[in-house]
Amino acid sequence: MNDSDLPIFDSPLSRTVSRDGMTVEVNIFRVGDDPFWALEVVNQAGTSIVWDDVFQTDEAAFTAFAQTVATEGMATFLDNEDAMSASATLH
Repeated sequence: MNDSDLPIFDSPLSRTVSRDGMTVEVNIFRVGDDPFWALEVVNQAGTSIVWDDVFQTDEAAFTAFAQTVATEGMATFLDNEDAMSASATLH
């Protein structure tokens, strides 16, 4: 079985979030038997930002998203490099 055959399990915490005039898709998921959750944010331009870290729970993944928004604002997810944080996952 290759990676593309593994089932993907979406968290019920995945959702669309609108704030500060921006809307993003927050995707929290795990793959196959992996017990850890991944976090991806897709902005309005379709750019995918994936956290390098994985999380023990889907709640921890959503908390990481919420903390990023609280400290850096929604503009951190824009494609405009002037609005981006120094996060390596965005470059």
